[in-house]
Amino acid sequence: MKRKKSNEWLRAGLILACCCVAQGAVAGDDMALVAGGVFTMGSDRVASADESAGVGTNKPWYVDERPAHPVEVPAFLIDRYETTSVQYLQFVVASGHTPPLSWMQNGYLLSARRQELTKLDIERLRRLAAKTFKVDADTRAMDKKKLLAAIDTRLRELDKEPVTNVSWQDATAYCAWAGKRLPKEAEWEKAARGRDGLEFPWGNQWAAGRSNAGEEMWDDGVAPVGSYPGDKSPYGVYDLAGNVAEWVQEWYQAYPGAEYQSKDFGEKFKVVRGAGWGREGHYAMHQFQRAAYRFYLPPEATLDDVGFRCVKEAAAKTAQPGG
Repeated sequence: MKRKKSNEWLRAGLILACCCVAQGAVAGDDMALVAGGVFTMGSDRVASADESAGVGTNKPWYVDERPAHPVEVPAFLIDRYETTSVQYLQFVVASGHTPPLSWMQNGYLLSARRQELTKLDIERLRRLAAKTFKVDADTRAMDKKKLLAAIDTRLRELDKEPVTNVSWQDATAYCAWAGKRLPKEAEWEKAARGRDGLEFPWGNQWAAGRSNAGEEMWDDGVAPVGSYPGDKSPYGVYDLAGNVAEWVQEWYQAYPGAEYQSKDFGEKFKVVRGAGWGREGHYAMHQFQRAAYRFYLPPEATLDDVGFRCVKEAAAKTAQPGG
């Protein structure tokens, strides 16, 4: 019963939030220009004997990346960072879109109504701080002022993390609301690899610790966006090799001229690009962090290591060819 009451209170918090959204709460666009031009998409990489014998993927390594092929991509703008929880919150409040279920569990639904917390009695605040917000302190010894400060600190941490547990439809709806769209698969890959077709956003050699892909453990799995300056592409786009994997527009299909065929090709699964935060074990393998790596999920899937970012067409005066 206590859990049910808590959930009802959180839902009420969201409803109240819709009545008084802070003006200017959505951060201004921070987008990187990716110049138009031809780049080489995919790879002709062949799995080594060790890779072929190992585990870690639901398909043979590299087969759906082949063949490497030229693709012309018009200039576009892409978000430098993954869409954050605070950005997605403003969309939820403004549009009435259903929030991620995980916000019910971690208390983030209350973020837009932080002043409402001041009206709660101290025992209820203590329960929220300990059980919902997971405050790492002895809440029994904290007065109301300290409890509110600890909860506010936790909410501010969540603000900066990429939104997760969102489906392809959710991501598409957010981008449309923001006047943007999900990136095409080729756009995402070009933004990650640059015109030189890098293996990883930072270069051709894997390096431990450059992305949030399992070497370090964050309390929420995900890290605040931009926490890994080494995970930066030639166009200045962050977290393409780690933190969360990202939805893109297309259905999972074979590349032109591909020999590999899969029962999963077709209008069944949407493509997901980039590596997530990794958890432990094989999820942290560096092959997942390669910019050409492809994965796919049902469009209705919601996972704690999948998010998104948006793109939009570049204005004619800013679009420079040859990149």
